[in-house]
Amino acid sequence: MQERAVLPAMPEISRFFGIVVTMYPDDLLPSHFHVRYGNHFAQVGIESMTVLNGRLPSRVLGLVL
Repeated sequence: MQERAVLPAMPEISRFFGIVVTMYPDDLLPSHFHVRYGNHFAQVGIESMTVLNGRLPSRVLGLVL
């Protein structure tokens, strides 16, 4: 039987219109939060308010920003 690594749950900051915003307090710099919407994922910089990694539909990104 193979054991699975258990990852700590990412604290959920907000959930609205099917959009989930999460954040690790000790995540790597630059400071950012994670956004999940359906099959879309992105990391958004807090200071720059730009997508650092991933992609979101433009409507979802507008609601998040």
